[in-house]
Amino acid sequence: MNKACTPIGADTLTPASVVGSSRPHESAALHVSGEARYTDDLPELRGTLHAALGLSPVAHGRLLGVDRAALLALPGVVAVFTAEDIPGENNCGPLLHDDPILANAELRYLGQPVFAVIASDRELARRAAAQAARFIQCEAQPALLTALDAHAAGQYVVPPMHLQRGDAAAALASAPHRWQGEWSVGGQEQFYLEGQISYALPQEDHGLLLHCSTQHPSEMQQLVAHALGWESHRVQVQCRRMGGGFGGKESQSALFACVAAIAAHRLQHPVKLRLDRDDDFLITGRRHGFDYRWDVGFDETGRLLAAEVDLIANCGHSADLSAPVMTRALCHFDNAYWLPNVALHGFCARTHTQSNTAFRGFGGPQGALAMEVILDGIARRLGLDPALVRQRNFYADEDGRNITPYGQVVEDNLLHPLCEQLLQDCDYARRRAEIAAFNADSPVLKRGLAFTPLKFGISFNVVHLNQAGALVHVYTDGSVLVNHGGTEMGQGLNTKVAQVVAHTLGLPLAAVRATATDTSKIANTSATAASTGADLNGKAAQDAARRIRQRLEPLAAEMLQAPVESLLWSEGLVRVTDRPETALPFVQLVRQAYLRRIQLWSEGFYATPGLHWNRETLQGRPFFYFAFGAAVAEVLVDTLTGEYRVLRADALHDVGQSLNPALDIGQVEGAFVQGQGWLTTEELRWHPQSGKLLTHAPSTYKIPTANDMPLDFRVKLFGRPNGADSIHRSKAVGEPPLLLPFAVLLALQDAVAGVNPAAPPLRAPATAERVLQALQAF
Repeated sequence: MNKACTPIGADTLTPASVVGSSRPHESAALHVSGEARYTDDLPELRGTLHAALGLSPVAHGRLLGVDRAALLALPGVVAVFTAEDIPGENNCGPLLHDDPILANAELRYLGQPVFAVIASDRELARRAAAQAARFIQCEAQPALLTALDAHAAGQYVVPPMHLQRGDAAAALASAPHRWQGEWSVGGQEQFYLEGQISYALPQEDHGLLLHCSTQHPSEMQQLVAHALGWESHRVQVQCRRMGGGFGGKESQSALFACVAAIAAHRLQHPVKLRLDRDDDFLITGRRHGFDYRWDVGFDETGRLLAAEVDLIANCGHSADLSAPVMTRALCHFDNAYWLPNVALHGFCARTHTQSNTAFRGFGGPQGALAMEVILDGIARRLGLDPALVRQRNFYADEDGRNITPYGQVVEDNLLHPLCEQLLQDCDYARRRAEIAAFNADSPVLKRGLAFTPLKFGISFNVVHLNQAGALVHVYTDGSVLVNHGGTEMGQGLNTKVAQVVAHTLGLPLAAVRATATDTSKIANTSATAASTGADLNGKAAQDAARRIRQRLEPLAAEMLQAPVESLLWSEGLVRVTDRPETALPFVQLVRQAYLRRIQLWSEGFYATPGLHWNRETLQGRPFFYFAFGAAVAEVLVDTLTGEYRVLRADALHDVGQSLNPALDIGQVEGAFVQGQGWLTTEELRWHPQSGKLLTHAPSTYKIPTANDMPLDFRVKLFGRPNGADSIHRSKAVGEPPLLLPFAVLLALQDAVAGVNPAAPPLRAPATAERVLQALQAF
């Protein structure tokens, strides 16, 4: 409930506030009842045709032709489209125009779409497309299948990047201790429950309506328009909800949107393109796998003095979003630690594999994880507790130890109090001693324990993307409709935006409804990504609601015969501070406003302030603020088989002043388990000769199950308001907690090191086979 002298939408919250309370997801009942409509649930119009894609049978080669006649003779096939049938630009690349919708002349990876089959039935379209190898004439050529091979050949999708501070070479030369090492981490499939899908419907006057499961409707609008040779206003994109995205539907939904749109336009029929899971794996990219080469210097206390590191990302055949992914990896290599001398070199390797893309964390986890592995190795070389070494290297406000290698000051640093609270709450010191005693008496089963902190920057690295718009309608019955540029993928963005609007107008949450993202309502939107969904769209919706309330205030003051500054807006009523028994129902106010011809709808806009970035020097202030967190994980390893269980995980995460604690805790828990899967069970493998992705289904690609969750899982929110002027002083929660399960990987390393101190850093994903190999390594 707002105080009388508090500005509109201010951040003073009470237990009765709509904002700051745990509310269920706005579609929760629809999810569990099966009534929530996703793109494939929309009723198909009469005459709807179905598309399927014919895929390249080779990893690299020259395309000689496609036997259209033979394809058209197959049952149910209506049309076949290749690159030459695209009326506009044959490109679905989000940044560089280097990613063809359909292959033309060159085949770049096994699974690349070469043609689209359009048939009267989805099953018939799939059966025709599945015979692609029969109908594609090509000449195979040598392929580069690993990032290290591409790096050795000097093959990159963008030029190398370099981030430097101080004199790393001189500091390395004079360091008391020095360690040169190498390591790697694999990629990760997004594995959204709802696969890629687009449904394109021709409209009157050369228009097109596209229902698309995408995190970036505006980009889909632009790329479809370019592919058709149209202006953007002819294309309308809608997305009510997605069944998960995790970055995989930020840029890579474009290929399917473009194919459906081109076919619908050419045939003047509705066309749906829905991938099955195998084709989704084979066509789309995922989290970048990274290889690392490092040379680090440190003193006898474990403090880092210098680091020179090569970060080599497997980007696949095209640039996609690899440049900003690598930028974020470089900017997160420091994680929670002060680095006086550093030279980081980022290489975006071009391979003949799927083009890798955004995934929750967007390069940040790959950068920070390398630092955690390095610090863990330093601690073991010095015989020190890794937790102590980490704390000694933390960013601190004194002695200038609060400036990142890219020049941004670490403000509102919560690392010290947050980590101290976690270590105390989880009894780290006591458990460390107990585990040592257990391991001494247990010849086969060994326990491991690890603590890892995180610092994660919030904002798009590209400054102009940090903007958002919203539209709020107040109807004469007092109900409110809000539309914004963000997309709902299960994370609860619409719920939080509705809470913000309800709080600003002083209404119960049930009075506010959020509607489908629509490019005809909010234009030129940024992707719902970089953990900025609530920050940007919440602020934009708040701005729109504030404008409406400011128009209503003079009328409310007149009707209540009280000064504007004495009004209280809450629970659907407008009250006067010194006359609480006097109340004006909101619905009565808006009806009178309508009669007075006061505007009851408004647009809102927000642009994140204070950001600047030089992408040539990699210097500036790319982030509005930092989110912090920490975790402690304990594992039990069977040294005879390499199998293990996560016995307990404690996580304390900084979400500022939470907009919705229930949703935020859910995000932390989900991110932890997803990150644990990346680092333990989710292994991607390609055939070393053919280049075919072998792990392209749940039978071969192992995402975590309920049995993989920590047996004892304790998640808490730190609960300190954001120092930056974010929406109600909250902090982003989508990506940062994915770094928390670093503790699981390093707890496994701790258990392995107790058996085999000479074991090298445990490669990720740390499958049971790799754990066993590490236990036996010499």
